[in-house]
Parts: sequence; C-alpha cells; structure tokens
Amino acid sequence: FQAEDGIRDGTVTGVQTCALPIYALYMVARGNPDYRALVLPRGVILIDFLVSNLGVVAVRLALRVLREHLRAAEGGEPSHARRVGIIGAGDVGGELAKELLSRRGLGLQPVAFFDDDPKKWRSQLHGVPVVGRPEQLRDPEFKIRLDEVIIAMPGAPARRIGEVVRLLQEVRLKFQTVPSVEQLALGKVRVSQLRPVEIQDLLPREPIALDDAHIEAQLRGRVVMVTGAGGSIGSEICRQVLRFHPAALILLGRGENRIFAINNELRRLYPDADLRVCIGDVTDEQRMRNIFLEHRPEVIFHAAAHKHVPLMEYNVGEAIKNNVFGTRCLADLANEIGAESFVLISTDKVVNPTSVMGVSKHLAERYVHALSQESSTRFTVVRFGNVLGSNGSVVPLFQEQIRQGGPITVTDPRMTRFFMTIPEASQLVLQAGAMGRGGEIFVLEMGEPVRIVDLARDLIRLSGLPEHAIEIVFTGIRPGEKLYEELYFIDEQTLPTSHPKVRAAYHRPFSLPEVRRSLDELAKLVNGPDEPLRRALHEIVPEWLNGQAPATEPKEQPAARPS
Repeated sequence: FQAEDGIRDGTVTGVQTCALPIYALYMVARGNPDYRALVLPRGVILIDFLVSNLGVVAVRLALRVLREHLRAAEGGEPSHARRVGIIGAGDVGGELAKELLSRRGLGLQPVAFFDDDPKKWRSQLHGVPVVGRPEQLRDPEFKIRLDEVIIAMPGAPARRIGEVVRLLQEVRLKFQTVPSVEQLALGKVRVSQLRPVEIQDLLPREPIALDDAHIEAQLRGRVVMVTGAGGSIGSEICRQVLRFHPAALILLGRGENRIFAINNELRRLYPDADLRVCIGDVTDEQRMRNIFLEHRPEVIFHAAAHKHVPLMEYNVGEAIKNNVFGTRCLADLANEIGAESFVLISTDKVVNPTSVMGVSKHLAERYVHALSQESSTRFTVVRFGNVLGSNGSVVPLFQEQIRQGGPITVTDPRMTRFFMTIPEASQLVLQAGAMGRGGEIFVLEMGEPVRIVDLARDLIRLSGLPEHAIEIVFTGIRPGEKLYEELYFIDEQTLPTSHPKVRAAYHRPFSLPEVRRSLDELAKLVNGPDEPLRRALHEIVPEWLNGQAPATEPKEQPAARPS
C-alpha cells in the first residue's frame, strides 16, 4: 500500500507500479474508486519503460557472454591446437577469428593478423594483434610461431592473392583460404569452412554483380529448357536458373549418367522444384519435336555441343551434325511453338576460325542470327572463351599430370587463352539472355588472356611442390589450335550494354534463305568423306583457315562505338 504515497509524491517505483492493479481492486472493494489517484506522471512511465528494458537486455547479454566464455574455456586451450595467422584484418578476417575463438573444437588458434593497411597495424581484433604486412613472414626477426596461415581476403585482386601464395610457399607455411565472396553472400557456407587455394583464385577476375531483378522477371513462372544439362556449363546453368523460381525446368541431355547425377543433385537442393528429365539427341528431329510439343518450353538455353577441338578435326561430319544441325533443329522448333527466347551458347573459337569446332559453331551462330530476323522468338548468342574446370579443360589434365609426377605437356610457350570460371560464365549467360531483344551476339568480358605455361606453373605451386619439381614439355600446336584467341571479328561493331561485363557484337547479317541453302548443301556431305565436307565448309566460310593457325598475335580488338 506504499504505492498510494508514491503516487501522491511522484516517487512511485517499478515494483510499486506492478502493484497498482491490485491497489485499484482494493480501492473499488472499499467503495472508494478514486481513479484520479491512479494517474501517473508521464515521466515516471517513460523512465520505468527504459529501465525495465535495459535490465532485460543486460541480463540476456550477460548470459550470452557467460555462455560464450564457458564454451571457449571448455577443457581449456587444446594442446593440439594449431597456431594460425590470418591474412586480412577486415570484416571476413574478423568474423573468422571470432568463430575460431568460440569454436575451439576446430583446433585452430588465431595468434596474429596480417594486413596491407598500415592504419590497422599495432591494433587488435578480437584480442588478436595486427602485426603488419604479410611480407613480415620473410623477416628473420619475426618471432611469432605459426603452424598455418589462412588467407581471408575473398575480395582482394587475384594478383595480390598470387603474391601472397608465392610468399607462403617461399617461407614453407601451409595455407588455406575462406569461401568465395559469392558463397558467403548467398549464405551457403560459414566463413570457417576453409578450402585450398584454387587456380580460379589467381585469375585476374573481378566479382560479378548480376541484375537479379531483371533475370527473375525473365525466368520466374516460365518453363525453362537447358540442353546439354549434364555438362559442366549446362548443369551450372540449371543450378542458377532454379534460384529464380521457374515454373518448370527441363533437363535435356544425351548422356543418361550425367543427367541422372544432376537431376539427383537438384532434387536434393530444390525439393519443391518441378524438374522434368528428357533423354535425347538434339539431332533427332522427331524426338525433339515430341519433347517441345509435350513440355512447351518458353525459355531455352542451348548448351549441348561437341567442344573438343582436336577430336573434331578427325570427326568433321559429327561436329557439323551436332553443332550445326542440332542447333538448327532446336531453333526451328522454338520458332514453331512460339517460345519467348532462345539463347545459343557459343565460343570465342568462332572468330577467324582455324578448327572444325570453331567453324561449326560459327555456322550455328549464323543460322540463329538469320532466323532472329524473321521470328517473334528472341534469338540471341552468347560468346565466351575457355571455362576453368569444365569437361575437357586444360586444368584437370594438368592436375592429373602433376599427380603422376609429370611431365606437364604444353603445346607452345606463347599460347594464351581467355578463361572464366563455370559459375561466372553461367551467371553471365543468364544475364545476357535476360537483356536480349533478338539478333544480338553478346560477348562476355573475359579479362586479360592468360599464358598456358603460367597456368601450369601456378598449378604446380598450388599442389605444394616447387616449380622445378615438375617438368614442362612443349609438344607443338595440335591440329585446329590457335596461339591466340580473339573475341570479335575485325569488322564487327561492338557496343556496351547495361552490364559492364557484357558487350554486344553486331555482325554482317545473312538472309535466312541464303543460310538454309548453304546448310542443305552441307547436309548432303556430312555422312561422306571429310575432304569434300572441308571444301564445302571453306566455300561457305571463306575466313576459315582450315587448320592453319595464325602465326602472329591477333589484331587489336575493335573499340566500342557509341550507340
């Protein structure tokens, strides 16, 4: 009943406030409902609210700190914990240190940070000192004992990552790195899920920012088909497409084992997705017609193709059947059923082609481009270079040769290639497909070309061996190969697009009847000897060098012209 006095003099407390309802009932029972006596000053109510909430927050915070302290101290500091240096004292490095300190079961004890920013030196992050640049590890006066180093710079330039890797190999320290920026941004992995440094970490590439809203507008609620869905590019396109909630995804491929594997993976990752598996050959017109009429795809990504340059030199007819006539079959069916868009995935080898594979994809581009002029379907082409880790890529070959102790076989010390990662290429394919209005040839920004011999040396170092431990043997250029790849024909106009990593190339248009006549002539020769077919290809595509690689570097790429 002290609340009554507290109300009168304005000193009512939080505990007394809780008693007010009981006091009110008491006053009513006495027949004296003086409600004016129960009116509190506004300041008292506000102060009570703030103090009560502060108390609740303080209790919860104290319990959390105590819980983390007990977890960190559980069993004391493990005697087997490896002493770890973290290169990168930014947000990712700080989050990594915090997680390692709170999860002692990982057996990693951060003892030092390294960072290129002098402003961070002689400071501490989660109680771990920032001692200076990574190059301090070379200093004989550096006294901190390290068992391992973690590179926590997922957004750093590839050149700097390469310098750090060479430094750590020089001082003979084991090293790992954190997941990529894309994986961390999507929340797929924890920052403490470490992995080895891979060759794509050393490529001079910048992270890709996609226009997700534009892509989703093109894919959400649509029936999407991916051909070659079991291949490296096709399977990654399937993974990327499902992020944008299509009505259904048709997985079309010829190899049942690969289609079986990607179908199982996607059903595990997206259990609610409508996946439709179709086994068939893109050159089988009747089978393709049945699939198109049954499923009515609205958006088609055509990734199925023969891509191995040397193999296609000895199988000319098969290259033309699959890459040219398979594309024509699918494009005609897309036009026939009124699909919204058709995206042909092409290659930089179509530019001044020297190989059968290159000239076959060039003819596929030509047909799709010609058809786009007479169709309501948006036909577009996406052209890019080599993909790291894809089936037939040079990287798995080099890795296998390193495992066998060498030698690594490189065709020529001057040979260079443009490279992209599989996710990067697949994401930009979706971006280009969403931008296309019909008739464009989109060329993905490939960055700087990479010398194949430098790629081989990087792989040797990443395997933990000294560069001289594996012999590199130069074997000479194989049939159909170029020393240097090009992204544009010299007479192609190139224009920027709304995405900084995608450019549009505009080639001399061919009429559809003209292209069809040329392909009809080829169709008569694909099952015969190679030489007549090669002569016919050269007549249709005079710029084809027919296996003769250019001896000099390509001419400078055409500059962008204003739209």
